Amino acid sequence: MIYTDKEKYSDILSTSLTYLENSGFENIKADAEGYETPKSYHKKGSDIDVTPDIVAEKEGRKHYFELSLKSEEPRLLKSKWLFLNTLSTMTSSRFKIITTRGHYKFTNEMLEDINLTDKKLIKI
Repeated sequence: MIYTDKEKYSDILSTSLTYLENSGFENIKADAEGYETPKSYHKKGSDIDVTPDIVAEKEGRKHYFELSLKSEEPRLLKSKWLFLNTLSTMTSSRFKIITTRGHYKFTNEMLEDINLTDKKLIKI
């Protein structure tokens, strides 16, 4: 989810955090109240900062989670997903996408556009 949508979808973010806690994830970082903010990455040559929605650990491996919700800026969202996918590959981490009912089609179309169709969605 991009920064402009954070307030609009804060309830889905909290539901996702609860789901991850119940699934055994530890050391959860998220841009939400009561959680430490994950590390941001600055795009060189622009004023864009990329911050993963949720970062957590399970069995010693880091996982990056992104909430896939309908957005006004799909291009920015696609570039964020590609960056996080590349980052997770370079650091032997995992990149997963969380979505909810009403956003499945949007998410699948976005994944097809950027050729990440191998990603399995976490449906909440």
